[in-house]
Amino acid sequence: MKQTLLKNGYIISMNANREVFVHGDVLIEGNTIKAVGHVTKDSIHADADVVDVTGKMVMPGLINTHVHLSQQLGRGIADDVDLLTWLRKRIWPYESSMTEEEAYISALACSIELIKSGVTTLAEAGGHHVDALGKAVKEVGLRAILSRSTMDMGEGLPLNWQETTNEALKKQETLIEKWHHTSDERIKMWFGLRTIFNCSDDLIRQTKQLADQYGVGIHMHAAEIMDEIRYTKEQRGASTIEHLHKLGLLDENLLTAHMVWLTDREMDLVMLHNVKVSHNPGAAMKVLGFARIPEMLEKGIDVSIGTDGAPANNRMDMMDEMYVTSLLHKGRTLDTTTVPAEQVLEMATVKAAKCLLWDREIGSLEQGKRADLIIINPKQIGSFPMHDPIANIVYSMHASNVESSMCNGQWLMKDRNILTVNENEIIETAQQLAEGVVKRAGIHLKERFLHVR
Repeated sequence: MKQTLLKNGYIISMNANREVFVHGDVLIEGNTIKAVGHVTKDSIHADADVVDVTGKMVMPGLINTHVHLSQQLGRGIADDVDLLTWLRKRIWPYESSMTEEEAYISALACSIELIKSGVTTLAEAGGHHVDALGKAVKEVGLRAILSRSTMDMGEGLPLNWQETTNEALKKQETLIEKWHHTSDERIKMWFGLRTIFNCSDDLIRQTKQLADQYGVGIHMHAAEIMDEIRYTKEQRGASTIEHLHKLGLLDENLLTAHMVWLTDREMDLVMLHNVKVSHNPGAAMKVLGFARIPEMLEKGIDVSIGTDGAPANNRMDMMDEMYVTSLLHKGRTLDTTTVPAEQVLEMATVKAAKCLLWDREIGSLEQGKRADLIIINPKQIGSFPMHDPIANIVYSMHASNVESSMCNGQWLMKDRNILTVNENEIIETAQQLAEGVVKRAGIHLKERFLHVR
């Protein structure tokens, strides 16, 4: 089996002991990590591909736990508006106007941006053309959990999205049978629940039953805005998390995105039921508010980091999200020790793997785990000199520092060049298709002019 040796680098393992190996090696065999640390010569095959990473950092690939692949062509169509306007007047018209081909190109474009910022694994928050998203992920080489944007009720749903509870569930079962554990185990399929606004109690209950039956997770937006909490109290008799608790949804296989508006009791429910949380700081600050992440971490809740979609955050850049995470909560709590760099790095790697129920295989560089890793070049003027490498990654580095990327033993990027698909062709195609989608959706954006005399 083909071997690759990464030799003489600064190896950030993120293993249980958080070991770092100076002038260390990583030996990869096939799609698996064979050894980490200081590799003996007798374990290296004569024909191994040897990559000298002297002066560079090797670490687990970043894991984005909440992203919308199909929204990439909509970057810039929903800036400076509230969430319900964002959703009902911009995003739903946009998404419901997309063709299969447009969703595919959107997913490819998003995947490229993710790879270039160090991501090797993503959790898709829910599109409607799941086959197109799966095809893109398969081709580009990322590891992914797909889900379908599932809704069976609610105000403002486009006509072509309206379906019964049974139809919504059956479509997801079909997708699980088609996509789960495919592409050499790189792709999984979970159930999706879009929001409490658009999911009936019956859909929520049956989704939980089926997810347990299939042994998969559930991905849901939850506790995003105060209007959601008011709505749920008025229509269901309790706040979002309290109501989901009554329905039996809170469990270790539930991944909740955002979780901005939680009471202390709700936070305790999340902790007690081992519910997973995806923190999306860029999108939250722009539209939602300030999630109480330090409090969640103090309680031992598994919190990870996601970018959300391009119309919400505009940047599909996990290096940026780590930086924002590190600053946001220091400012909110006025405590400089809050969410330190080491903890942020955990949220983007080992904790993220745990949130995706994938921590036995990914999230750290350890013998027997999948070969998902990135090589970082710290020698850029904006991230040099380097006194504390971990702090530099979180506080100083950019996507441009990510030099190479490997997923499942396959190189996705080398020296900033994407190897699996043609980046330039996708950029050209994406621009053309994006204009058509927005026009068909009837979205009219306010033009911004700079008047110069």
